[in-house]
Amino acid sequence: MSEATRAIEAVWRIESARLVAGLARMTGDVGLAEDLAQDALVAALEKWPGSGVPDNPGAWLMATAKNRAIDRLRREKTYERKREEVARDIGALFAMERSEFEAAADEEIGDDLLALIFTCCHPLLAREARVALTLRLLGGLTTSEIARAFLAPEPTVAQRLVRAKRTLRDAKVPFEVPRGTELEERLPSVLEVIYLVFNEGYAASAGEDWIRADLCEEALRLGRILAELAPREPEVHGLVALMEIQASRGAARRGPDGAPVLLLDQDRGRWDPLLIVRGRRALERAEALPGPLGPYGLQAAIAACHARAIRPEETDWVRIAALYDALAQVAPSPVVELNRAVAVGMAFGPEAGLELLERIEDDPALAKYHLLPSVRGDLLEKAGRPEEAASEFKKAATLATNDREKDLLLRRAEGHG
Repeated sequence: MSEATRAIEAVWRIESARLVAGLARMTGDVGLAEDLAQDALVAALEKWPGSGVPDNPGAWLMATAKNRAIDRLRREKTYERKREEVARDIGALFAMERSEFEAAADEEIGDDLLALIFTCCHPLLAREARVALTLRLLGGLTTSEIARAFLAPEPTVAQRLVRAKRTLRDAKVPFEVPRGTELEERLPSVLEVIYLVFNEGYAASAGEDWIRADLCEEALRLGRILAELAPREPEVHGLVALMEIQASRGAARRGPDGAPVLLLDQDRGRWDPLLIVRGRRALERAEALPGPLGPYGLQAAIAACHARAIRPEETDWVRIAALYDALAQVAPSPVVELNRAVAVGMAFGPEAGLELLERIEDDPALAKYHLLPSVRGDLLEKAGRPEEAASEFKKAATLATNDREKDLLLRRAEGHG
């Protein structure tokens, strides 16, 4: 891969979400916005290797996408009707100078990125489609990465994306941040989307990088904005608290060579105290609101237990196990049960954890999930059964799709993890 291509990929990771969001505001069609953004990317791949990356690559991509939008509309038989429908945005572009267009594209009325999330999370779409579409348009995730996040077949996710964009286009869903009851209806799936984007950055599902800090930062930014937009929603604050505390470990989660460092092996002196404080404050806001903690609040409380422990051996695993018990009641899932087995194993001994694993080991959702054999290997290792543990780590390595994680599992299989 050439230097120019690597530079273009880096720019695309940074700019794609804002580019799609700005184009969606102007065209009113998220599917068209993505197509135009992809057209601009193709143009960059053709021109930048020869001319070099422009000083303002985001503005270059937006201007190129704008020109492609005008060309496409001119080619369509229904151009005049479409021009009237989006006159306040696209129609005005014909009279704009480039600098004026860039200024308009940079405006964030109601925050384009947040509006993009709510548009993608419209009740017309099934939950899985809402999440997949937002991960695609906001996070720039590939179809395979989304499939990995969902533990779903890649063709299924691809079909969801096509149908979702068509549904939004045909229904002429407005590109805006909703208010009142409509906001409440869409909020749960929006929170899920933000956290999945964060998770893809926190532990990348594929590729050479273990952490994609840009996705973590974007998810945190959106979560903080949402917390101000919906201050009386405890789960919003719970999600922000969870992400803040998890993000605080960023510097300690990678070794000097970029290899993953597991939670109990991390240098806690490298955890970011400011993010921990922000996370605790957000958790306090969630706890101060009426009602019990929801799934994100409970996970934030678990993260706070780790943050309070100065040394790994001081971790209150009994409380963490109890919090996972509560989480399993309000948000049951195989992955929650997997994490609960870890906590129970730490609190009451590895055999207790292995007993819980037996209850979920045949769950179809975990059939290709590398963390199931990884957790089993860890518990077997703690139970003094190294040969069985090595076998499980090798199995986990064959299922892992992130290169760094695969290497770590192989090292653990060899007894060097």
